[in-house]
Amino acid sequence: MSKSPEQWLEEAAPEKATGVFKLFLGYAPGVGKTFSMLAEAIRRHRRGEDVVIGVIETHGRQAVLELAGQLETVPRRKLEYKGTLFEEMDIDAILARKPQVALIDELAHTNIEGSRHSKRYEDVLELLEAKIDVLSTLNVQHIESMNPTVQSITGIQVREVVPDWVVKRADEIVMSDLTPEALQTRMQRGDIYPVDRVEKALKNFFRRGNLMALRELALRQVTQAVDRSLESYLKKKNIDQNWGVRERLAVCISANPESQQLIARGARIADRIEADFVVVYVEQERDKQAERQRSLNANFRFAENLSARIVRVNGKRVSDAVAEFVRREHITQIVFGRSAVKGWREYLYLGAIQRFLRNAPPVDVHIVTQKPD
Repeated sequence: MSKSPEQWLEEAAPEKATGVFKLFLGYAPGVGKTFSMLAEAIRRHRRGEDVVIGVIETHGRQAVLELAGQLETVPRRKLEYKGTLFEEMDIDAILARKPQVALIDELAHTNIEGSRHSKRYEDVLELLEAKIDVLSTLNVQHIESMNPTVQSITGIQVREVVPDWVVKRADEIVMSDLTPEALQTRMQRGDIYPVDRVEKALKNFFRRGNLMALRELALRQVTQAVDRSLESYLKKKNIDQNWGVRERLAVCISANPESQQLIARGARIADRIEADFVVVYVEQERDKQAERQRSLNANFRFAENLSARIVRVNGKRVSDAVAEFVRREHITQIVFGRSAVKGWREYLYLGAIQRFLRNAPPVDVHIVTQKPD
């Protein structure tokens, strides 16, 4: 019997090692994470994919309820804990059903005692190992490394967290976004919490300043995820050059106090072009002397005050070490200092710059004249 086109395609396609993990990230309740996840799931279901809801937390929101009603839901498992009956996602039922895609809301949720895993993200990892694609949701305040920052901004300690390595495991992160003003409007209409809780929420967690800061944290998280994806793609395709999708400016410094002039110049350029700002230092034996060490540390403190990320690298030649750093970090612009010297020292300096240009990928170079070192 001849095979159908679908059977030929199925045999020709390589079998995936794990499920695909897609995360809808937000900065506060009510920005639309669950709604966006459900909307994508419905689109995929209409294209013929086998999609089920493992768990959705509707919080009584009518729009979410209507979307969830369009998809098959795997019944939850009932668990008794301290005399009270709770419902949790039934991971065994999902594994037995073996859909192509499972929707798992609120990744940071802590499961009731008696569940197979203590955290919902552990359930997700098991589903991925079973080659089931997972769509899930998370607010940025539940990312473990963000916890101290969020607490300092909002004054609220978030107890349910997801390790950063789990977030980095996501194959795709989508930002579910609303402006703080639009979110506050939704809150005032009673779309997020019951009306009797609105005034208190707007004076606490949902203050405009809090929302602006949390939104920036979420946007940065998504930007980092995009950077990781691009870097992975470039490595996979053996693409050596930097595509310059985003500007990254580095300043190469020494223990010379005049390096602060370079750092300040670099900070102004980075601010003007909205670039990532990095200060790179190549370890030097002579800088271990006490006086030079004090000067170097002062340069580092000055760079930190200007919001620079400091990177220390090793290498026999400064030019080679910096060229490798530029390649590894995908730097698009670099600032060097030039001492106001003549004769053989100027010749050595120009030779080092030429070696750097030979070994580095394409990069814009700025030369700033300093006082003698």
